[in-house]
Amino acid sequence: MTTDPILYSFRRCPYAMRARLALLVSGTTCALREVKLSAKPADMLEASPKGTVPVLVLPDCTVIDQSLDIMRWALERRDPENWLAREDTALIAANDGPFKHDLDRYKYPERHGTDAAVHRSNGLVFLRQLEERLNDNDQLCGPTRGLTDMAIMPFIRQFAATDPDWFAAQPIPRLQRWLDAHLASPLFTKTMRRLPPWQPGDDPIRFAEADC
Repeated sequence: MTTDPILYSFRRCPYAMRARLALLVSGTTCALREVKLSAKPADMLEASPKGTVPVLVLPDCTVIDQSLDIMRWALERRDPENWLAREDTALIAANDGPFKHDLDRYKYPERHGTDAAVHRSNGLVFLRQLEERLNDNDQLCGPTRGLTDMAIMPFIRQFAATDPDWFAAQPIPRLQRWLDAHLASPLFTKTMRRLPPWQPGDDPIRFAEADC
């Protein structure tokens, strides 16, 4: 029986990515349980009936099931890079709201019955805002990475990957370099470790101790 927090996650989910990034940089060891979305574990659904990842279950049975709340919980315990000092709540809200709306309809137009080109154009407006933010600094809230960068980056990654050639052709060079640098970082590499779906009875995989 683990005394570590239990993190239910899905490798490719951007919400789960940003939670894992904060947990890793804070040095928080978790028992990581990779979820198969088509067969969600009963233990996860009992902890958080909303049925989406990430879900963090603390040893005292407290459940944190919003990704930004998980990030802040981890960083309030230990924040070696001072990420919390670089949090722009308005920019994150714009990412999680209008940009995510357009991202979903650009990436999955058949699912939503939408015109992908329209939502790609809408999303580009937000990308240009980020490009402007990077005019004077390497990161969105200053010279070094912080909570804002890590909260937004997984969604920009998903948008860019929908049509990599189109993304590469856009006149947003600072944002493209910013994304490439984060994707190549050791922290992101470790965050994206591939794991089989968790099954009851599996030995715990301690996330912060896992090799890249």
